[in-house]
Amino acid sequence: MGRRRTIDRDKVLDAAEATVSAVGAAGLTIDAVAKAAGITKGGVQYCFGNKDGLIDAMMERWFNQFDSAVATKVGDASDASTAMRAHAEVTEHMNTAENARTSGMMAALLQREEHMEKNRIWYRGRLDSLDLSTEEGRRARLAFLATEGAFLLRSFGFIEMDDAEWRDIFGDIVALVPKESA
Repeated sequence: MGRRRTIDRDKVLDAAEATVSAVGAAGLTIDAVAKAAGITKGGVQYCFGNKDGLIDAMMERWFNQFDSAVATKVGDASDASTAMRAHAEVTEHMNTAENARTSGMMAALLQREEHMEKNRIWYRGRLDSLDLSTEEGRRARLAFLATEGAFLLRSFGFIEMDDAEWRDIFGDIVALVPKESA
């Protein structure tokens, strides 16, 4: 008797992200992901239920990966300004493929209110962590909004910028937040 075959969720999520990168959010279907992952549609449905479950899992993985990278940069510091600086630094160092993957997922998010709400909660959590009664908190908020604005403008192709311009912009953004808080 053979060993029961298991499906690697991460490989299916990789296939889903590759599908979005290749054909856009509109092309993200259970069938397309199954073909890209080399499994049956039933296999994808077994892992994620439906397309919304797949998108939820993609979002959760992206949020976890991004938050983990930020936490690594933050280290032992616990202040929100350091976290905002780290947020900008992680975003600055995302490569073009990561930007395309993330913007594709964001486009998929816009299709359903439930996905938008999860995104709103994630963003609101960042802003609510800041003490806006201080200059440092206000500067951190500005850095966060500038980071996300630059990311979205470049990722969705509203503004073309080469890597040198991208790094220059992020140099200005990161300079808004002190390296270490007082």
